[in-house]
Amino acid sequence: MASGEPHTTRHDNAGKGTGRHAVESLTGHLLVAMPSLRDPNFERTVVFVLAHEADGALGVVLNRPTEALVGDILPGWESLLREPGVLFEGGPVGTDSAICVARARAGVAGFVGFSRVMGQIGTVDLSRDPARVGQRLECVRVYHGYAGWGAGQLEQEIEENAWLVFEALPSDPFRTQPEELWPLVLRRQGGMTAAVANFPPDVALN
Repeated sequence: MASGEPHTTRHDNAGKGTGRHAVESLTGHLLVAMPSLRDPNFERTVVFVLAHEADGALGVVLNRPTEALVGDILPGWESLLREPGVLFEGGPVGTDSAICVARARAGVAGFVGFSRVMGQIGTVDLSRDPARVGQRLECVRVYHGYAGWGAGQLEQEIEENAWLVFEALPSDPFRTQPEELWPLVLRRQGGMTAAVANFPPDVALN
């Protein structure tokens, strides 16, 4: 898990009653960790998939803010941040690197340094001048590290029910209370999937 280089299958989300047959890209989808996934790197996480191709997948964890201020590390970008204005822990791979996820303003078709993921959401090259690209962005969030899977690895983990897969809402990567995202995504699915949000962190306490 979370190894290999960035980079394909869409398993319809398990909460909808399917999830073990369709094969398409999961780019732009959410991976929601099942309570049974006890890997401390991913326990109760929500991962936004940035790329998913035949040779693997890459995403960032949306709900693990740190206490480090982005402005202390990347001066000039802090004015574009959606609160909280801190660095997020994107995953255990490449923790010495930073990934910027941003939402472009309505009507912005794209620009140099912006790689679209879904709709108006994409990644932004942090070597660009924030004062210039900022005119085209509504908000940004910066992550150190990422979650990565090798070829077939993510598909296998989904088959093993480590993850539920859901379509992302445009607001999901920019929630002002990211710690609430895991139960929020589960509850909005309704039915039995919503009940998963009520699992205690330690099932022994249930």
